[in-house]
Amino acid sequence: MSSRKATGEETSDVQGVRSIQRALDVLSLLSEDRPLIAIRDIVAATGLAKTTVIRIVQTLEQSGLLWATSSGYMAGPGLWRWAHLAKRGWELPPETQRLMRELAAGERETVNVYVARDIVRICIAQQESPQALRHVVQVGDELPLWAGASAKVLLRGASPALLERVTRSSPYGEEHVARMREWIDQAAEQGYAISHGERDAGLSAVAVPILGRSGTVVAALTLSGPTVRFTDERVAGFTRALLAAATQMNERGFDHPLGSSF
Repeated sequence: MSSRKATGEETSDVQGVRSIQRALDVLSLLSEDRPLIAIRDIVAATGLAKTTVIRIVQTLEQSGLLWATSSGYMAGPGLWRWAHLAKRGWELPPETQRLMRELAAGERETVNVYVARDIVRICIAQQESPQALRHVVQVGDELPLWAGASAKVLLRGASPALLERVTRSSPYGEEHVARMREWIDQAAEQGYAISHGERDAGLSAVAVPILGRSGTVVAALTLSGPTVRFTDERVAGFTRALLAAATQMNERGFDHPLGSSF
């Protein structure tokens, strides 16, 4: 009797998780390029039955997470509360933002802060270069961890299992683990990392770690831009400027929901 009950509860839990995942899949279809979605678009993108899609959309609409218009469904006002909470939780302190602005103005390259989440890194803050030709990503963008200066910094202390998963997502496969370990160890020894065209041809970056209270790496502070401007002399200057800024951030404490992913 108890075994049947447990089995029934497990089945119910699985179905509940599946329903949540489907709802999130529907919401994830919305983007700046596609601010409106119709039922037929959701059916085509998810492969779900139309009746299932209608039930999910109705539930999301009742919760204020979707809003019906004559052309389809758009993001609902209920998301504003979550967006506000996320902004308050992840927005960097004014002092840190000031340091980023000064870095971008002084070094004339784009400044970013990245955190690691599983096998990707996420941009949580950016100050664009004042130059016309510059490297720009969007806050919230997810980038791979298998290459790049910030990845070498963020993966300090990564487990062998995580590195294998990261490299499986790369164009090089698991054989890339040895090279990544060399990059990570070198970055840990130097206190900074450099990359030239590792992920995108013509793009270079310099990254330094931001430390949490326990001394672990919780984020990477980077300068990035066109490789033609990242000469050895300028890279040396970028490194000094980044290390000075990171030291100030570390000294004042980086009190944010940033934590190691491994």
